Amino acid sequence: MKQLVKHIVAGAMLGSALVSTSVMAEQKVAVVDVQGIFQAMPQASEIQNAIQAEFKDQLEEVNQLQRDGQFYAERLQRDAATMSDAEKKELEQKILSVREELAKKGQPLQQNIQRRSNEERNKLLGLIKQAIDSVAAKQGYDLVLNAGAVAFAKEEHDLSEQVLQQVSKTN
Repeated sequence: MKQLVKHIVAGAMLGSALVSTSVMAEQKVAVVDVQGIFQAMPQASEIQNAIQAEFKDQLEEVNQLQRDGQFYAERLQRDAATMSDAEKKELEQKILSVREELAKKGQPLQQNIQRRSNEERNKLLGLIKQAIDSVAAKQGYDLVLNAGAVAFAKEEHDLSEQVLQQVSKTN
């Protein structure tokens, strides 16, 4: 009885393997280089410029604080031998003040820039996904894989250029 069950299970597994192999042969598969499309999109550089413009004043303020801190540190190092203790303390206090101000303004600014960049990146990735879906549907593909996850694919199965054209039209 156990032998019969083993033969039935083995036969079922073999049969399902043969059926799944024939189904796989009928699927139309393509690849897309999502990262390459993202970098080639004209919208990506426009968004980066817009984010830089959005935070321009805050970036300039942080850069000025960095320059001030560097100036004070260089001055302290250069002129420490000729300064009085009061002048040294005053300059050290300025350096500490600038560092505190940088910590207070720099990190939140960096976080805000990162958050905005992620928001815009996700919008563009959504556009890419829509374009992939559209191109794949038009050409009858069953499966589209990210080219970064594929070891090899023939050039004829790469939809990246068509997806980039589709995304560029949506601008």
